[in-house]
Amino acid sequence: QVQLVESGGGLAQAGGSLRLSCTASGRTFSTYAMGWFRQAPGKEREFVATINWSDSSTHYADSVKGRVTISRDNAKNTVYLQMNSLKPEDTAVYYCAAGRMYSIISDHYNYWGQGTQVTVSS
Repeated sequence: QVQLVESGGGLAQAGGSLRLSCTASGRTFSTYAMGWFRQAPGKEREFVATINWSDSSTHYADSVKGRVTISRDNAKNTVYLQMNSLKPEDTAVYYCAAGRMYSIISDHYNYWGQGTQVTVSS
């Protein structure tokens, strides 16, 4: 069982930055792929970024590529999402997720955090 707790959301201005953190319980964090997803009001949950457990390879959604960096610190059981050059369309609840598969598909993740709100004003 893995429990995930996100933090770092909040209000930012367009062009600004935020860093989200997701801390996991359990001793097997380093063997899970970690992903970030987001859900805006009235929209479906969408993939943002993922990082593999074995070689920390990463993959990003086209909508955030070049503005967002996912990283992990296995010693701290934490995955980060650094978001720069924020846009109003980045406004959403951001969720981190853990799974055995390195994937952009939400169904491939077994464990989810409660989400953290990110609001970007224009």
